[in-house]
Amino acid sequence: MAPSLYFNRALVEKYDRPGPRYTSYPTAPQFHQAFAVDDYHAAAQASNQALSPKSLSLYIHIPFCQSLCYYCACNKIITQKTHRAVEYLGYLKREIAMQAALFDRTRKLTQLHLGGGTPTYLTGEQLAELMACLHQAFNLDDSDEHEFSIEVDPRTISTEQIEHLRQLGFNRLSFGVQDFDAQVQAAVNRLQSEEQIYALVAAARTAKFKSVSVDLIYGLPLQTVASFDVTLSKIIALRPDRIAAYSYAHLPELVRAQRLIRREDMPPPERKMELLELTIERLTAAGYVYIGMDHFALPDDELALARANGSLQRNFQGYSTFADCDLIGLGVSSIGKVGDSYSQSVKELSQYYARLDQGLLPVHRGYRLNADDALRRDVINALMCHGRIDFAAIEEQHKISFKAYFAEALAKLDGHVADHLVEITEHALVLLPQGQLMMRSVAMAFDAYIGTAHKGGFSRTV
Repeated sequence: MAPSLYFNRALVEKYDRPGPRYTSYPTAPQFHQAFAVDDYHAAAQASNQALSPKSLSLYIHIPFCQSLCYYCACNKIITQKTHRAVEYLGYLKREIAMQAALFDRTRKLTQLHLGGGTPTYLTGEQLAELMACLHQAFNLDDSDEHEFSIEVDPRTISTEQIEHLRQLGFNRLSFGVQDFDAQVQAAVNRLQSEEQIYALVAAARTAKFKSVSVDLIYGLPLQTVASFDVTLSKIIALRPDRIAAYSYAHLPELVRAQRLIRREDMPPPERKMELLELTIERLTAAGYVYIGMDHFALPDDELALARANGSLQRNFQGYSTFADCDLIGLGVSSIGKVGDSYSQSVKELSQYYARLDQGLLPVHRGYRLNADDALRRDVINALMCHGRIDFAAIEEQHKISFKAYFAEALAKLDGHVADHLVEITEHALVLLPQGQLMMRSVAMAFDAYIGTAHKGGFSRTV
């Protein structure tokens, strides 16, 4: 069943503390450089030899942007020198060939995601060249039952190029909108007209994209409840299939670009709660289903259907409707998940080029899961994707007694139970309506690395 959602501001404020987003478990701060290229090769070989080898998924990182958005904490390179994309594409094609050689050709590639930076920094010809390379290297699913998605900056693409993306095989689009208010856009250096976005979404509909998603951010400088309400009204009128409403994490001490945002323009902490409450009220009233975390979808969208029938998945790109795949990361700073391992490529472009020039994959660090990690990953995934943990299913898969194994974790949730965020029965742990927004806080109880040697800073959990 799709979760019902209830906003209780006092409880949101009580449990809103820093914590992981759990696109993986263990999370990226646990990755280490002792995991090297040889370990990655071994993981790929083991995945080929599994009784039922998984389908393949690719994430490709395109790091370039034409201009700097002050809020952005992504790994990006701001440049107007388009020849840099030509050089990058050449190296990317070399990495594609090296990666493809590690995986059996019989394994179907059913998932592809281009992220950034700005993937549409690449021209239509360059994207076509990239897709041709992928077709040559991997066994791509060409049935249109695949999930091929690309993040789109509306300022970098035309309606004609939207049609070209569809012809290349992409069937899902994600538009970065953030906010329609002109003052907010100026404060974060991202000026784009609503006419641009409306025209591009209309073009995506005409091209018969299976899913159109828009990203919003609340908590940006100069945002007010009234101004964001206008943005929400325009988004609801646009009727995208999916909406991701992200909480802005202002960390200027860690993110250099954010130092360009004037401190006096930042909304007070209570404003973010008001904006979150408004977003939930407006989107649910408009018929959107709460999927989990920051995501909403129309009832007939694949995400909502997967959430209802129990087939929802979660990976480094967020929620997915596809079965668990082995994920290959391509490009600078990309992250992959192959078998029982995670791996991440080098973050600096010069290092990326140098490794490939040496004939080496650019794997910089990673992690191999132990039995306890695999168990806790399944528990946290069940919570994040389904809003419940069925003890018997975990016990059967991992040969444990759930309540005995997780006695300490369950004790940490006494406060959550008392506040009616979760219910723990003999057979299951279930998120209650006012606990849906606090699922990250609940998941942290099962994280063996929280509160011990856990490294790294996280965004707040609501």
